[in-house]
Formats: sequence, structure tokens, C-alpha cells
Amino acid sequence: MAKRIDVHHHLLPPDYRAELSIHRELQGALKKWTPQWSIEDMDKGGVTTSILTVTTPGFWFGDVEQTRRLVRTSNDYAAKLVRDFPGRFGMFAALPLPDIEGSLREIEYGLDTLEADGIGLFTNYRDKWLGHPSFDPVLAELNRRKVVIHVHPDTPDCCRNIGAPDFRDSMVEYGTDTSRAIGHVVFGGAAHRFPDMRFIWSHAGGTMPFITERFTREPIAKPELKERVPNGVLHELKKFHYDTAQAAHVYAMSSLTRLVPASQIVFGTDAPFRTSVDHVKGLRECGCFSEADLRAIDSENILRLLTKR
Repeated sequence: MAKRIDVHHHLLPPDYRAELSIHRELQGALKKWTPQWSIEDMDKGGVTTSILTVTTPGFWFGDVEQTRRLVRTSNDYAAKLVRDFPGRFGMFAALPLPDIEGSLREIEYGLDTLEADGIGLFTNYRDKWLGHPSFDPVLAELNRRKVVIHVHPDTPDCCRNIGAPDFRDSMVEYGTDTSRAIGHVVFGGAAHRFPDMRFIWSHAGGTMPFITERFTREPIAKPELKERVPNGVLHELKKFHYDTAQAAHVYAMSSLTRLVPASQIVFGTDAPFRTSVDHVKGLRECGCFSEADLRAIDSENILRLLTKR
């Protein structure tokens, strides 16, 4: 049977769940999560393996030692699931950013000791986005290791609850912040300076495919940016990979597939917020892909990145 690998599948480690309950930030859909829920959902959608990550709001609550502890126990818990359910789970190890020293240690522990498939990051860490110069030591190490980096959005401090009570932050801010983080990585020069980082951006790149022209025209308006993107903006955008989580429909895929070929798209579901069946059905019915494209999205593309699988 052909593999289908979900690169965007969330877990809720016990210590992390307890911390979120204290801060009243536990999202409703996460409350139902168990390893058994994941496997049942995967089986319904023909998903062989799901690569686990912790979702928003992440780990940073203002205390370095607390963040290091939560990240370590969460990574250990994910690694235990990988061991306990052989072949069914993988993991992208979390980092305690914005703590640089702790993050460098956790890269070593997560990749060398736990043998994680890659690293899971967030678009922002409250008031700094990926691509900020302060994160360069971490990005340099990930580049040295040629690591797969899955990036999940979070609402930045500037934009929390601006839609309440009419709609949740996730409806607008997640797509917007993914685009913002891509912009920081590209226009800050990190994508060019660290070319061996292998990014997977969540949710089909957020709003970025739709506003690509604004990205490509920015160096025209600000020529000083050209030295940071000497190969051109499109070169960097087309190099990235993008997952299908909450984007397996004609509106998102029509835009994304005009920017990148199917070879740059990987299967993701955002479970437990959505189901694997939703995404299998959506990708098949959106009219954007051939059978060969669907096979590539299901597993072939991600297997090229995750060489150990």
C-alpha cells in the first residue's frame, strides 16, 4: 500500500496540557486529543504516518527555565509515542525560542538523541519573527545540519484578539502571520544566507501565494533589498515546501499551484482541528492535481526531504 504521510499533526503532551490549563489557553479541539484518536483518524484517511508537533500558543510564557522544561518534556513525550507506535508517528522537535542557548542544546538533543525527523518552529515568538537577526545562531545550526523545518503560525502580540468576539485570531492572523514570517525570512536575507534549511510552511503558505506580486515588487521599490535576495524573490519562494493543512480546496490550491509545482506541496491535516478524510477528499476534488501529483503530495515529496524514512 502506498504511504500517505501527514506532516502537520498535533499532539498534546500531559505537562503542556497542564500548563495551558493554568494560562487558559487550551484550544477546544485539542481537548479531545489522544494517541488513539490520532490513529483512528489516520486509519480513516489512509494515513500511514503522522509527524507530530505542538501547536499554538507554543511554549513561551516569559520564563526561560519553564520554557526549557516544557519543551524537553514535550519532545520526550513525542519520542515515546514514536517508540510506542512503530511506523505510525514521527516528530518535529520543538525549540525553546527565543532562548538561543537553550535552543541550540535542544537541536542537538532532539536530532541526535531523539532522532527527530526535523524541527518545528513558529512564525513568531511574540514580538520577533523568524528571520530576525537574533535567531541567526539557531538558523545557522539548522542550515549546517540541512534540517527540515516545519513552521506553524501563531498570533503575534500586536494582533491578539483584534477580531473578538466576531471571529477568532486563527481565521485571519494565522494566514497573515505565515506570510509575514516568509517575508522576514526572505527579505531579511536568511533564506539566501542559509540556503540548506528546508522549510515547510503551513496552510499552503498562508496568504502569501495570493500576494506574491507584492513580494516580487518589493525589491523594485526598495533596491537595497536586492543584495539580500540576489537570486530573486521567486527563487526563494519556489524553493520552499508548503503543506495542505486547512487548505485542501480549490481556492488555496489554485493560487499555490500557480506559484510552485506539485513537487513542493506536502500532505498535512492540522489534526485534531481537522480530519485526514477532509484533506484526502478535498485534494482529490479540487481539480488542481493529477493522480501522479496526488501520489507525490501524499508521500513522495516529503520522503525526499525525510531521507531516513
